[in-house]
Amino acid sequence: MTSSQTTLIRRIAPADMARVLDLNEANVPAVGSLDADRLAALVRQSPIALVVEVDDIIVGFCLVLGSDADYDSVNYRWFAERYDDHMYLDRVAFDAAFQGRGLGTLVYAEVERLLGSFDGVKRLTLEINFEPPNEQSLAFHSRRGFVEVGQQDTPYGIRVSMQMTRMGSDPVRVI
Repeated sequence: MTSSQTTLIRRIAPADMARVLDLNEANVPAVGSLDADRLAALVRQSPIALVVEVDDIIVGFCLVLGSDADYDSVNYRWFAERYDDHMYLDRVAFDAAFQGRGLGTLVYAEVERLLGSFDGVKRLTLEINFEPPNEQSLAFHSRRGFVEVGQQDTPYGIRVSMQMTRMGSDPVRVI
C-alpha cells in the first residue's frame, strides 16, 4: 500500500455482498465456501461485519459472530460449547493483490477496538488450518497474541488449530 492510497474500514452494506462473496470464494480453502444466501445469513448474525476499502475498492472483509449465534460450523460450536465470554472471528479474507500490505493488522485492530463495546466479551476466538498448514495465518495470529487452546479434525478433512486471544488482562484458559 502506498501512502497516497486511502484505506477505509466500515460495516458491510447490502451493495457490498457480491464483492464480499467473490472475495470469500477466491480465498477457499483458507475460508469455507459460501453461497449468497449463506453469506447473507452470516452477515445478519455478525455483530462485527466489516469491509476494507482501498481507494473506494473493496479489497477485504471480516465477520465476527457472538457466542450465541445460530451457526452450524463445527469450529464455531467447539468454542460455543467451551466458552460463553467470547466472540468468534469466522472469516477474514483479502484480494490476493492486497495481501501482505498490513491491512490484516488494521482489521484486527478495528475488531479489537469494537470488541470493547460488547459487555462480557473477554476473548476473541478463531481456528486456523493446521493440517494442511496455513503457515502465514499461524504466524500472523501468533504475532497478535493468539494461542492454541485445542485442535480439531473437521468433517471436511482439515485439522484445525483452535486459537484464542484475551481482551484486557484476562488470562487465556486452555480447555
